[in-house]
Amino acid sequence: MSEPRTITSLTNDRVKFIRALEMRKVRKETGLFVAEGVSILLTARDAGHWPQTLVFQAGSAGEGPARGLVTAALSRGVECLEVSGAVLEKLSARDNPQTMLGVFEQTWAEPPVAARVAKSGLWLALEEIRDPGNLGTIIRTCDAFGASGVILVGASVDAYGRECVRATMGSIFAVPVARMTRDEFLSWRTVWPGDVVGTHLTARTDVRLAKPKGPALVVMGSEGPGLSPELTAACSSLVKIPMAGTLDSLNLAVATAITLFELRRDALKV
Repeated sequence: MSEPRTITSLTNDRVKFIRALEMRKVRKETGLFVAEGVSILLTARDAGHWPQTLVFQAGSAGEGPARGLVTAALSRGVECLEVSGAVLEKLSARDNPQTMLGVFEQTWAEPPVAARVAKSGLWLALEEIRDPGNLGTIIRTCDAFGASGVILVGASVDAYGRECVRATMGSIFAVPVARMTRDEFLSWRTVWPGDVVGTHLTARTDVRLAKPKGPALVVMGSEGPGLSPELTAACSSLVKIPMAGTLDSLNLAVATAITLFELRRDALKV
């Protein structure tokens, strides 16, 4: 088992490379992304994902879970970098940096083969979602409610951007995330064996009363515009969340959580 490499220079090439992963272009070119925090790295480990590079602040991995992560990573041949506080601050996207971060390979999923989807399954399609915090929260919600996976339709925010990864709280390592163009999705949807449920302000069906025939495909529109006419027409039913106040809409992540909870209610256990 090798020893961690010590880095204190802000101009070190490895530091520059990891810092560059903040840019979507670099993430796309390399297929890599950064996840910050011991808790997220522990979740990744438990899901069977190990980083290519593990970075930790000098003196922070002397005991507890952090030490266990470093020891296990070294035994697996993972590049481990012990860095100064200044270096870690430069690499971190937070005002108050975590003491550890990892560089991982992106694991984009293939869209599910419709004929193989379990009748009890539920997939979520998001059309052109723009807010990374919303997407991260939705991925975490899918994990919590046992959804089968997420499909990003059209030009969406990057699921492997730092803000999104942070908002998933580690669920990015557990929930399959696939990508499709709108035309690809509309073609794929024609062979979907169950109901396709969309949320729409013009819907007349209360989401609490919806009982889709499985496997269910839930389609949510982007922040603001909502579902496009094309995806609205592709739904077999439209539902809405009833409200008692003066507003007629909710934050996308909140609306998705309510919808998934109602449609997955019978499968949830205390």
